[in-house]
Amino acid sequence: MDIKRELGERIKRFRKQKGLTQEKLAEIIDISSRNISNIETGANFPKVETLEKLLFALNITTEELFANDHLKSNSELLECINFYINSAKDDRKTLEKMYKILRDLVENV
Repeated sequence: MDIKRELGERIKRFRKQKGLTQEKLAEIIDISSRNISNIETGANFPKVETLEKLLFALNITTEELFANDHLKSNSELLECINFYINSAKDDRKTLEKMYKILRDLVENV
């Protein structure tokens, strides 16, 4: 998959998660809905200014948009999970939240 198409698919996924239409997102960031469509299909790559507006409108970070976690091996994913758990080892409230989220996730899969 090429970079423009992959980026477009991610933007589309985040837009849909936020419950926005292409038209509404275009209105928020002040570009045409046709431009949003071209970005989401990978026909065009957004300008830096447009990308910044998209991140703000979708309330996501550059890390979230460009994350490649799906390319990590199982051991790398476990290492990341353990890092997050260990980083909260002295925070009972955060550990309880993590526990509940993981328990719910595993029980509902």
